[in-house]
Amino acid sequence: MKELRNVKISLKSRPTMEGAGVRLKRAFGYADPSLDPFLLLDDFSSDNPRDYLAGFPWHPHRGIETITYILNGKVEHGDSLGNGGVIGAGDVQWMTAGSGIIHQEMPKEDQSDPRLSGFQLWANLPASHKMMDPRYRDVKKKDIPEVNLNNNIKVKIISGNFNGIKGPVQDIITDPEYLDINMKPNSEFKHSISKGYNVLAYVIEGTAYFDNKREKGIESKNLVIFNDGDEVHIATVEQPVRFLLISGKPIKEPVAWRGPIVMNTEEELRIAFEEYQRGTFIKHKR
Repeated sequence: MKELRNVKISLKSRPTMEGAGVRLKRAFGYADPSLDPFLLLDDFSSDNPRDYLAGFPWHPHRGIETITYILNGKVEHGDSLGNGGVIGAGDVQWMTAGSGIIHQEMPKEDQSDPRLSGFQLWANLPASHKMMDPRYRDVKKKDIPEVNLNNNIKVKIISGNFNGIKGPVQDIITDPEYLDINMKPNSEFKHSISKGYNVLAYVIEGTAYFDNKREKGIESKNLVIFNDGDEVHIATVEQPVRFLLISGKPIKEPVAWRGPIVMNTEEELRIAFEEYQRGTFIKHKR
């Protein structure tokens, strides 16, 4: 018999500012064992270009993966690997910083539609892979499979495996599953997730119940953290809902984190920042 994952806590995302002055909402941004291997989730959504056009100019990362998922608008990217281009609505940028990468992400203004929305998730890397070669994956909307369940529920599979269908991003150490789920009113969604993995949901819009207790519907811009178990159960009543469902295998290692760099010890952090100042941060071939 499946063990249902109950809601441990739900938290409202908080306004903050990042980059060169981008206004966004932070769902979480701390090393919480119940979120391991995930470190941060930002929700950037605005129809005012002044909130986002300053963007995220060139900056370093080491020891993590950054996953950017665009719902509306366009973001131009470039990095020290030589990658460059624009990702748009429905596209994903999955960047493994590993030993070190320098990149930029600059939103593009569209006079016909000023709205920009999307998410950036940070996933930690285990000590054994902190200094791996960096890599970049640009995943287009057309390559992200979508499953339609009884015409009531649509599931986009960015990574992981849902109903025997694999998402386009594979071979990630922490075995993440990243789903974008739309549910109509009066719908029920059940999904098995490995026991021991950490699971979170982020409500994009609408309202739903995220376990069987039905004590309180959880509304948009709220983060849901689940207790352990091997199945999630989400239900809607009068309103539809759209949410991200994200899970991964916890690393269970010490976290030393400052700014865009996440290592295991303060000494490793010190070395990383010294290398950045000296110009020896990049280890990969240009």
